[in-house]
Amino acid sequence: MLPACASSPWAQGLQRSLAPDPRLGTNPVTFGNPSAEPSVSPGLSPTPSSLPLGFPAEIPRYPNAELLSVKQPDQSSPDLSGSEASTQTRWMTADSGQNIEQFYRQQFQTEGWQVSPSGNATDSSGTITAQRNDLQVTVAVAPSGTISETGETEFTIDYRFSDSLTVSQSPAPSPNTDRAPQPGDPDFVGPVPLEEGAIDSSPSSAPSQAFSDLSQASAQLQPYITDLATLGALPLKADDSASTGGEFKPNAAITRREYARWLVTANNLIYATQPTRQIRLETTTDQAAFQDVPTSDPDFGVIQGLANAGLIPSPLSGNSTVVTFRPDAPLTREDLILWKEPLDLRRALPTASIDAVQQTWGFQDAAQIDPNALRAVLADFQNGDLSNIRRAFGYTTLFQPKKSVTRAEAAAVLWHFGSQGDGLTAKDALQIEQQAN
Repeated sequence: MLPACASSPWAQGLQRSLAPDPRLGTNPVTFGNPSAEPSVSPGLSPTPSSLPLGFPAEIPRYPNAELLSVKQPDQSSPDLSGSEASTQTRWMTADSGQNIEQFYRQQFQTEGWQVSPSGNATDSSGTITAQRNDLQVTVAVAPSGTISETGETEFTIDYRFSDSLTVSQSPAPSPNTDRAPQPGDPDFVGPVPLEEGAIDSSPSSAPSQAFSDLSQASAQLQPYITDLATLGALPLKADDSASTGGEFKPNAAITRREYARWLVTANNLIYATQPTRQIRLETTTDQAAFQDVPTSDPDFGVIQGLANAGLIPSPLSGNSTVVTFRPDAPLTREDLILWKEPLDLRRALPTASIDAVQQTWGFQDAAQIDPNALRAVLADFQNGDLSNIRRAFGYTTLFQPKKSVTRAEAAAVLWHFGSQGDGLTAKDALQIEQQAN
């Protein structure tokens, strides 16, 4: 399983987006007395150039953390057990230890890990132990909370594989042998990325595909789905009905929570090398913006992050009547564009009127568009052939703003972020990833 994890595009994408600062190779971080030479334990590399070979792709990676060192088990020892068989990676971030703990608790819960009682939500030791299949992971935040001199937080991620690992929690559900591996699963290995040096500005036609029912999507939309799946930007959770049987169900309606999850993931992966354009996930310490998305909701970090950034209507953005998010309701076309366009324009949306939308787009039903969405629809027209509406729906004189959006249409919208001359596609992100590797 390790080679598959190490070579999967999902793992490579995350590794590239959170790769260590190359300057650490010539300027290693020193703790305590800055004039002292850093001490290095046997088997410990203070400035690794990359993660250890076979680093499990399923281990969540904390955003904006720098890799400091790697300590691997001594393979020459005949008997390895416990911590001796573990690989340890040491990290540093400017965020607080509390944020790190909350991030990993939420990620482990969302992604179906079994968390040991000593690492539950009420534990304050700074250590979280979780298991999925034969992989055990321990995240430990430095007891001091911060590193002297730099004021940054240090934490470690230890992991090991074993056929006999047990965690005192409810037993893991039996695997569904009929379900093909999906992006983010440890055994997922497709689709195959572009060949080295291949340059093509159109949507890619990768030689393999992640989903068995991709042919059910419109031919124009299939390449968008393939590119995003290759990038790992279509996170399918275990409770997604559309993820069973290796199916994407491109013509099924996408829910508001699913689109929020895809929107944040796609944006952050496409802009993996530009942290200032990424959307920050919020922690459970933040006050919930919506009554129906409490801090215990698995997608709270994503939805709250969008609300805090002002990318979706909420009381935080002055929409005092929008007190619920309705996470499991189908996404409408007008909300599809309303949430996405600010991430393309990266500035205030223009003023708009029904007449302006009718004159530009020629939509016969412009009067049916919500006033909040009119501005986004008009701004989208200014993006020419890169507009979200044209990419998802083709040529049309009817916008049908209240119509449900399909999963394939949502993928088409998320394939490109930015405006003309200042944008990136999922294909661009894949090529950047290959060049970096």
